[in-house]
Amino acid sequence: MEILQNAIIRLLKRAPFYGHLLLGCDRRLVSGEALGITLRGGTPVLVCGEDSLPRFGLKQQEALLEHLVRHLLHLHPVRGRGCHPQVWDLACDLAINPDIDHLPDSVVLPRTWDLPDGLAAEEYALLLRRRFGLGSQRGEGAGDERRAARGRTDAGDGAASAELAQAADERARLDDHRIWSEADGTPRRLAEEVVRQLVRDAHRKSDGEVPDSLATLVEGFLAPPAIPWRDVLRQFVATAGRIGRKSTWKRENRRFAHVTPGQRKRRRLNLLIGVDVSDSTMKPELREAFARELLRIARASDSRLTVLYSGSRIQRIRSFNSSQAVLEVYHGGGFTDLRPVFEYGRTMQPPPAAVIYLTDGYGEAPESMDFPTLWVLTADGRRPADWGVELRLEP
Repeated sequence: MEILQNAIIRLLKRAPFYGHLLLGCDRRLVSGEALGITLRGGTPVLVCGEDSLPRFGLKQQEALLEHLVRHLLHLHPVRGRGCHPQVWDLACDLAINPDIDHLPDSVVLPRTWDLPDGLAAEEYALLLRRRFGLGSQRGEGAGDERRAARGRTDAGDGAASAELAQAADERARLDDHRIWSEADGTPRRLAEEVVRQLVRDAHRKSDGEVPDSLATLVEGFLAPPAIPWRDVLRQFVATAGRIGRKSTWKRENRRFAHVTPGQRKRRRLNLLIGVDVSDSTMKPELREAFARELLRIARASDSRLTVLYSGSRIQRIRSFNSSQAVLEVYHGGGFTDLRPVFEYGRTMQPPPAAVIYLTDGYGEAPESMDFPTLWVLTADGRRPADWGVELRLEP
């Protein structure tokens, strides 16, 4: 972890935009040489093996971290659903590597496959499918991509299949894309909103200093989001229902077939809803719209909602399941302390799959939180913490 922290500090000095993007990700230290970035429960996660970065020089370490950031900015972990995993992994690297200096010599580049620079990952994937005889997504050609999309890597025949497997093995030594399977539960539109917030924070903290090769991409993220708040709320709840899965060998893993157990969803979705009842959030029309949307979500799934009405302390607690859900709007007052809701969540059994907090954000929040959190902010509110997903509640 010290080596990773030092690499991020160097990036903060040389390329602050990349450094602040990495600081906005959760960091997970694991054993071995794994190095990668993904989205889990709507949260960007940087995974670093204890033996991954020490193998490289300082400039190569920074280049590899830049490589991971570009995967996240291009939403590669969520864009390749339905594509052959090995082909998609290679295509994503071909799309970003030419713009990164000081990468290890073993990285794949478009010229490695006699392909032009500057194509999108989907374009490289199409060209690679043809090269390896994988046909279309309907399974036309030498292989069957439907099987590959479920995790089988035996699509294609002979030398082409062996070449693909070797190329995939070589690139995986630098950047482990297998953790992208953790992003399967994050809808693409929610992923876009999460990365948009990450980019905005990094852009502000780096005083607008952005690498030239990313200028157009970053401008797109800085533009006002086109996703209605109701869609973001629904997708966040849907994502919460997919995290906390349990492994089962009765179901094949989509990406890795027999070597990895599949997953099944837990039966009931437990959500903790925090409602800020301070005077500054007294906007009845927005509170009622939020309550109606939660009611619709609760009735559409097998769920249990625990609603905490809280200002400086928890003033009222209501719990109900999808069949008992009723529309209720509680009005309170006073100043805001956001911590009691999360403290209550830590005592819940089973723990909540996610926390949704309606607030203006003007209150003290915990320094960190393990629960996936959606901050539902009023139009003039502010995000109270660096963690969690932000949703701006507009009429």
